Amino acid sequence: MSVIVTDTGFAPAAPVSSVTLDQIAAHQGALDLTHTDDPVAVGPWLSALSLIRISFPAFSDGRAFTVARRLRMLGYTGEMRATGPVIADQYAMARRVGFDSVEIPDDLAARQPAEQWVFRADWQAHNYQARLRA
Repeated sequence: MSVIVTDTGFAPAAPVSSVTLDQIAAHQGALDLTHTDDPVAVGPWLSALSLIRISFPAFSDGRAFTVARRLRMLGYTGEMRATGPVIADQYAMARRVGFDSVEIPDDLAARQPAEQWVFRADWQAHNYQARLRA
């Protein structure tokens, strides 16, 4: 099982019927991407997708952050979820690049309770880029 993390805390993960990038042409709804998939390849189907889940193989591999940011820059407006061993310290960055939620394994949720994630839910308050633009 797994846990969904949002700005308000933890919620149980519901099963999602999804496909991979090589199966997308015949599918509408949810798509699973890896940290090495090219977001441009998804472009023609972005408007038909309601959820894109991008997997992190390890908390130390940040390539999924780049995939998420590129999807938002391509115009994807649906829900985007990081999956895998993302840690609470990375939650603010995940939200800044465009993720709406994070799906973590139960054992990680036990080690990093909801309070640690909610503490980082004020990710917009510490956005130094916006302060520099002002």
